[in-house]
Amino acid sequence: MAEIRYWEAIRRAHDEEMAHDPLVIALGEDIGLVGGTYKATSGLYDKYGPERVIDTPIVEGGYTGLGIGASFLGVRPIIELMSVNFAWLAMDQMFNSAAKVRYMSGGQLSAPVVFRSPGGCAHQLGAQHSARMEKVFMGVAGLRVVTPSNPRQAYGLLKSAVRCNDPVFINEHELMYNIKGEVPDEEYFHPLEGSEVAREGSDVTLFGYNISVYWCLAAAGKLAEQGINAEVIDLYALAPLDRAGIRRSVSRTHRAVIVEEAEPAVGVGAEVMAIINEECFFELDAPPLRISARSVPIPYNRALEKAAIPNAGDVVRAVLNMFGK
Repeated sequence: MAEIRYWEAIRRAHDEEMAHDPLVIALGEDIGLVGGTYKATSGLYDKYGPERVIDTPIVEGGYTGLGIGASFLGVRPIIELMSVNFAWLAMDQMFNSAAKVRYMSGGQLSAPVVFRSPGGCAHQLGAQHSARMEKVFMGVAGLRVVTPSNPRQAYGLLKSAVRCNDPVFINEHELMYNIKGEVPDEEYFHPLEGSEVAREGSDVTLFGYNISVYWCLAAAGKLAEQGINAEVIDLYALAPLDRAGIRRSVSRTHRAVIVEEAEPAVGVGAEVMAIINEECFFELDAPPLRISARSVPIPYNRALEKAAIPNAGDVVRAVLNMFGK
């Protein structure tokens, strides 16, 4: 095992997959000479050249469509959208072409394309650069959505996504690129479906994904001081969601709190809660709860930004209230 940063894990996966298959290419803004806004493609331009690591104009719909079209012919593009906030400009290509082509062609065409994009609330980037759009992507049939919470997942999920014949959207988080974690020295492919138990527990399940996993773990530590043993489930795969894993955990703990950085309406928390109510209702000892952001555009002001986004303290208070403490 080697301890490396999140962005280094992504770069390693890029490098290995490009070395493995000459049809793997990378496209995006500033990914070549600059090496990517978050360094995730640094050094690859010099190693593989401008025909495989392609610096694109600032035209998300254009280079996304170019990559999707190439995937119809057997190329395996890794397309980096510099910020998920700009993915709105590429959604027609992603949703109407990549996600639907296999069904609409009767299986004659597929789109083995990977979309990588950082999102989430970083520090004072304002409303137009703080989007949390995972719920938009996970609602599109034909598109896989994964969201790594640590370097091991970031490495293994990207490698599995490149080898997958389905289009895959990888939802990264801007505050996580410098997080360190252990990654296997040998080649590792992470399943594109499922969830992980980040902490075992027996009294309540805290469901999180990407950055909210860390809020859940911090809350679980505080709750242990109060005699409450919380389990933390990392929902790294958002489409499809791990219904069986959700059921197993709720059947063990009989209580559930879903924690997300995004607004609650039509969100990940709403979908997980629907699964719990549909499939685990009689296992519940208390109504499931959601911890979400406030339904406001994220303010630039630091104090207001912090007030709009949930944290570990919110999780602790919700669980204590659930237990009548």
